Amino acid sequence: MTDDDRAPYLLVHPGWELFGSDRMLLESARALRERDERVVVAVPQRGPLVGELQAIGAEVLIPPMFVLRKSSLHPRNWLRSARDAVRGIAASVAIVRRLRPRALYVSTIVLPSWPLIGRLSRVPTVTHVHEAEASASPLVNLALYAPHLASHRIIANSRFTLQTVGAVLPALGRRATVILNGVASPDDVEPPRARIDRIRIGYVGRLSHRKGPDAAVEALAALRREGIDAELRLVGAVFAGNEGFDRELRERAAALGVEDRVAYLGFRSDIWPLLAEIDVLVVPSRQDESFGNTAVEGILAARPVVASDIPGLREAVGPYGSATFVTPGDADELARALRAVNEGWDLRRAAAIGDRDAARERFAPDAYRRAVATFLGSLPQA
Repeated sequence: MTDDDRAPYLLVHPGWELFGSDRMLLESARALRERDERVVVAVPQRGPLVGELQAIGAEVLIPPMFVLRKSSLHPRNWLRSARDAVRGIAASVAIVRRLRPRALYVSTIVLPSWPLIGRLSRVPTVTHVHEAEASASPLVNLALYAPHLASHRIIANSRFTLQTVGAVLPALGRRATVILNGVASPDDVEPPRARIDRIRIGYVGRLSHRKGPDAAVEALAALRREGIDAELRLVGAVFAGNEGFDRELRERAAALGVEDRVAYLGFRSDIWPLLAEIDVLVVPSRQDESFGNTAVEGILAARPVVASDIPGLREAVGPYGSATFVTPGDADELARALRAVNEGWDLRRAAAIGDRDAARERFAPDAYRRAVATFLGSLPQA
């Protein structure tokens, strides 16, 4: 902690890496720091996000924190979840009492105790909703969203998120405001290659069944069977406890005979060098995405994007001619879309170059930061 004794903005977040919601938390903290506000951020453990936060002058706490995962709702995990909840609530109450923040910003819906603590402590409280699964069980959605009825205001990261929240709990939807994610990109990017010999396919994100990198491997194999020279570069890692998926992914690539055409590059905090080296980005998610950060990054890199046809991704990159949509989980359709990109490269390349400027304006990080800072600054004080 610092010698600054002003009442801070307290931001709480369940992650510590630099994936989509982590980056938005960082941008929200930066928005407040740019206005010379004192910012304290609580996260559950150390990781790349901590260093980035400290670099902008935010103070970082690492307390015990109860994070409500879907697995927490399973009866076999209730005892452990109850224990974690008690420890997390005790720590969060102590933090709020000590800091007496001017506002509490709860990043994502998986921190259910913080809104209630904020409300009972008479601290203006905002939940930033990054998660929206319209196809999920109504009971699961209700369990995830209901605790945030205690928040005074809601930020939704897309219209799809707002609609999903409102369908589950209309009262929550009525107090929500949409602020689109800000997505940073370099001032200049490497233009797509004028000619393609071997098409370079890129994937960025978690390695999980939900995100669909296995569909990308299957599509690669389909292209190879058709005689199209192609390779796949996977950037990302599995989450703890899902290491078996990584093994399955590699085994499937070997079984399909494309193991020499798949590169596993691991997690990268800076994905722009990878995007500069590929020709097309795939976002083959099988389930709802509230907002397509990775798809937007592909457009900002001036690369054609092939994405699953789900509302959050269509909302994010649907306006751009360089984006193509396919049925989630359909590897053959994904392969056909990639073949079309390869065969119509001149037009796809020109569209991707043109789309970059429009996307930079729509998703400008400084516009996001202004919107968030203004929103938080307008909260009435208790």
